[in-house]
Parts: sequence; structure tokens; C-alpha cells
Amino acid sequence: MSRRCLISGKGVLTGNNVSHANNRTRRRFLPNLQETSVLSDALNQMVRLRVTTRGLKTIEINGGIDSYLLSVNDSKLSEEALRLKRRVQRALEKKAA
Repeated sequence: MSRRCLISGKGVLTGNNVSHANNRTRRRFLPNLQETSVLSDALNQMVRLRVTTRGLKTIEINGGIDSYLLSVNDSKLSEEALRLKRRVQRALEKKAA
């Protein structure tokens, strides 16, 4: 499993540790990923996501995972998020019919 946020797309960055003597050694900056369950109103179930804390805040601001996925352009979502978006759309169409 990659260290990438499902919502924001944030991943691992690389850089240097710089000592007082200006010696440089490579290091990695890891995103603050959290494995969390978010309630999907359309699917009527909890959906497990691996997102950053910033991604969780984005979901909360947009009013839940369903409204966030439906409001974001497909090109900005990962494959897993697109699959979830299609599931939500099908569930909403089924409820409307």
C-alpha cells in the first residue's frame, strides 16, 4: 500500500538532514496518514479510507464523503476514490428511481 492520501493526493517528499557541520544525508518527509472510517449516507455504511488529517478536514468542510466526491472533478481523484464515487452515484440513482 502506497503512502498517498486518497483525497488530497499528498505523498512522500524527500530532502536532506543538514548537520551543524553542513553534512547532508537524505531523509523522507512522510504524510500524516490515518486509517479511518467515514459514514457514507448514500451507501448507508462506513467506508474505510486512508487519508491525511488535511483530507479528513476537507471531507468535513464539504459536508461528508458523498458530497465531497460528487463535487470534485474526476481528474483530481485517485482510482480508488473514483470507484467509490461511482458506487455513491449508483446508490443515489437507485434511491431516486
